[in-house]
Amino acid sequence: MTIRHFLGGLRVPHYKTFTEEKFIEAVAAPSELVIPLQQHIGAPCSALVEVGDTVQAGQKIGEPTGFVSAPVHASLSGRVSAVESRRTHSGQEALCVVIDVDSEQVPRRAPENRSSNLTREDIITAVRDAGVVGMGGAGFPTAVKLQPPADKPVDTVILNGCECEPYLTCDHRMMVEMPEQILQGASYIRQALDAETVLVCVEDNKKDAIDALRAKNTDQQTQILKVPTKYPQGAEKQLIKAATGREVPPQGLPFEVGVVVQNVGTAAAVCDAVEYGRPLLERVVTVTGQNLAEPKNLRIPIGTLLSHVIEQCGGMKENPAKVIVGGPMTGAAQADLSVPVTKAVTGITVLGPAMAVSDREYDHCVRCGRCVDKCPMLLYPNQISVFCEANLIERARQWNTMDCIECGICAFVCPAQRPIVRFVQEMKPQIQAAQRSS
Repeated sequence: MTIRHFLGGLRVPHYKTFTEEKFIEAVAAPSELVIPLQQHIGAPCSALVEVGDTVQAGQKIGEPTGFVSAPVHASLSGRVSAVESRRTHSGQEALCVVIDVDSEQVPRRAPENRSSNLTREDIITAVRDAGVVGMGGAGFPTAVKLQPPADKPVDTVILNGCECEPYLTCDHRMMVEMPEQILQGASYIRQALDAETVLVCVEDNKKDAIDALRAKNTDQQTQILKVPTKYPQGAEKQLIKAATGREVPPQGLPFEVGVVVQNVGTAAAVCDAVEYGRPLLERVVTVTGQNLAEPKNLRIPIGTLLSHVIEQCGGMKENPAKVIVGGPMTGAAQADLSVPVTKAVTGITVLGPAMAVSDREYDHCVRCGRCVDKCPMLLYPNQISVFCEANLIERARQWNTMDCIECGICAFVCPAQRPIVRFVQEMKPQIQAAQRSS
């Protein structure tokens, strides 16, 4: 099958050797969980528990309040000590259920396989009830993605196994260690969408993952594709272009060209939900960086604090310059370690002074054009940054600021060290507000 290259993009340093060959380990249970009731794009959940309640692992504690939403479950058993607003890794406040974890966890009874004679509605209901969301970092409710508009039929499912972000290897290890679960989840996704084909796309620097998936693939409607290693190959529009040649229109969605994209971790969660009715209670996270004593890939209960996770990796060698949730290109730097791991957390990256510059000064745009040359969305980040910095909302909208995927390449290559992505992130809500009021 022909694999196409997208314009722009960049070959960035990978820094994946810290964890790419390390097997997934289970983290030790924490003493406290902080579980946000909004871990997804869309409407937040309403709390189903109160202070003093006893909860069991897998119990639903957050009820969706809208169609674009996903339920939230207790990841471990314990007692609810608070239902209050807490800061999350996004920097925003969210209503959270705080649980004092029982010192002894009663093992959950292994559920029976219920995968026979499933209908499309059975699959969607199981995914919705399990609270599955996009686990590549976007957090979009998966059940909603499985229900595109009736006039937008989907013929192709793309499973994103590129993991092009530096440092991160959690998807890579999942493909190596649990290929059957991922492929079965992909089959359920295809069935729910009544699609014809599944294309599992993996960057060509992950040969062991490609081999593992191909060795376990028995479905003639599923193909394992090797795509070029190039950042941001895992971005939806770039991946669709590479795998199918189709181009999603500006501010359009993949189903407009007959495609739905899901992450490999999401596919594994779909398999658990459909076959066994397991809610999404934990996820695999890469905990890495030069400043970490022992980088690992860890399976972590949702709601575990970053501080506990880092302790499980032997702690930090010295005071870090930055602790980032996610990777260095698209992640968010943290003010402290008292925020929880959520369904959308792919990595925790600990950078020392040699790898991160804090509070750097930036200059005016020097018109070198490097950001324009490398932008995978074919935008003009130089112009956009000027309009955003000057708070020229309408000019920023006219220059397609909303199409920016915030991949970070523009800031990475900028010789003036301009924080272009930050400018865009601050401008987008203003553009949306202006559009709503017009």
